[in-house]
Amino acid sequence: MVAGIGVLSTKPIAPEDRLILALDLPSPDKAWELVERLGPRVQFYKLGLELFMAGGYFELISALRNRGKRVFVDLKFFDVPQTVGAAVRQLARRGADFATVHGNDAILEAACAVKEELRILAVTVLTSLDQGDVEALGFRTDIPSLVLSRARRALAIGCDGVVSSGLEAQRLRADLGERLLIVVPGIRPVLNRPADDQKRTMDVEEAFLAGADHIVVGRPIHGAADPCAAAEDIQRRIAALFSA
Repeated sequence: MVAGIGVLSTKPIAPEDRLILALDLPSPDKAWELVERLGPRVQFYKLGLELFMAGGYFELISALRNRGKRVFVDLKFFDVPQTVGAAVRQLARRGADFATVHGNDAILEAACAVKEELRILAVTVLTSLDQGDVEALGFRTDIPSLVLSRARRALAIGCDGVVSSGLEAQRLRADLGERLLIVVPGIRPVLNRPADDQKRTMDVEEAFLAGADHIVVGRPIHGAADPCAAAEDIQRRIAALFSA
């Protein structure tokens, strides 16, 4: 746990909805098998690019919605503003709860103009990038400052929230308060975190005490020997934080 912080989200979000499971699996059939196996243990699912390319993506969204689940479409829309706006307009009719958008002010504005009930999350800096990666991309600033700058602009434009590492969540919450949703991926629920492509990680308690509204967990659940037990453990830890 991180010393000196304790900024739990005060938004009226059911504790069980604060966990978002990333369905990073090779096919809708595999994804649905996991949904069926987990049953009531998980209520909110993220669908990304791998499933989109596998086919049956929108059918899976419908099936999840029919089962009473919430859906986070993580396709990171990034194109000319008109194209992004047209894509978000189509998605807004599909019943998803969240969608990610990348890019500059004009792109974010185009998405927000047509979002309807869909909540738009601006991507700040991917959790697979560290300071060296950001500098290699041409940014001459530190990651926390870059994330805060992007979050401020996204909020001013009309975005509902951001996707951010938990390492930057505390600063976002301190500066922007409860005005935006903070969704934190890169969660590694154990202290001995395995080496993988996520560089800026936190555990469950760290992320929420830094101000996260939702956490996104993938491999630590769907890659576990017992996914149900892994999901139950995380939900128990979340409930303990938010029931106090």
